[in-house]
Amino acid sequence: MDAPVSLETMRELYRFNRWAHERALAMAEGLSQDDFLRDMRTSHGSVAGTLVHAMWSEWIWLRRWKGESPRVVFDAADYPSVAGVRSRWDEVWSEQSAFLGSLTPQRLREPLAYLNVAGERWEYPLWQELLHVVNHGSYHRGQVVTLLRQSGKPAVTTDFLVFYDETGPRP
Repeated sequence: MDAPVSLETMRELYRFNRWAHERALAMAEGLSQDDFLRDMRTSHGSVAGTLVHAMWSEWIWLRRWKGESPRVVFDAADYPSVAGVRSRWDEVWSEQSAFLGSLTPQRLREPLAYLNVAGERWEYPLWQELLHVVNHGSYHRGQVVTLLRQSGKPAVTTDFLVFYDETGPRP
């Protein structure tokens, strides 16, 4: 059975995902360090915590797709600035892009097992894991936008169709 999402579509979703995260990072650059780190009583505390969680998630899933099962969680205290988050995320995105470039339609359909950070074994077809990461990123970007607005900062949209309005579809 074929994956319900083509490899071309999956790569396009990751192009969007990076574009949207870049916009969230650019919005966060307008915050003071205090506002970036302020605990706003959300899932991951602060804008910093939320961005670090989203970045860590992309990192850990990439590790899993490469056959590893790390049990570490990134600490937002290790990334006290947007520049620090962006620098690490650039590394993740570079490796993620190479991984996506190496995929085949057959690989998308194959099951991929991993151990989560609690040591529990899970298994899904790779295409489901890939979609999960994009969806997870959208969720947390929405949180970042809300936190920015609560901090009195303007927030730009990260909508999928705005991505095409600004970048155009790839041929």
